[in-house]
Amino acid sequence: MSTVSYYTAEGLKKLREELDYLKNVMRPKASQDIADARDKGDLSENAEYDAAKEAQGMLEMRIAKLEEIHSNARLIDETHLDVSKVLVLSKVKIKNQTNGMEMIYTLVAESEADLKTGKISVTSPIGKGLLGKSVGEVAEITVPNGVLKFDILEITRD
Repeated sequence: MSTVSYYTAEGLKKLREELDYLKNVMRPKASQDIADARDKGDLSENAEYDAAKEAQGMLEMRIAKLEEIHSNARLIDETHLDVSKVLVLSKVKIKNQTNGMEMIYTLVAESEADLKTGKISVTSPIGKGLLGKSVGEVAEITVPNGVLKFDILEITRD
């Protein structure tokens, strides 16, 4: 059963670009690699041919997976999102009650998460703990080391 995935316009564009690249660049290259290996002689003992066929199979699996994801992708309409609560695409400023450290995270779909750029998945423990909270509330998040408490300082949209 396939699940619906929610994407920002940027995330959906990247998904389409990767799918187009695999179909229009890598698929013809894989076919050419097989043809080149086939021209080298006996297929029963041709390791290059076997490797090219295996690479093509992996490529086709990746294309099929991306097509499934794309067919179930939904674009998030940011204009209808409430800014009083933490939701997908919220930019949240939080403060760790234990050490006083302040952090800013943007909550995104799992496929767009990138901690280096401050984007965390709504399915991550911290993302789940922040969802639905308002400014001034305390988010108690259970992590492997125990429970972290974060003060919600600010919620914005980009």
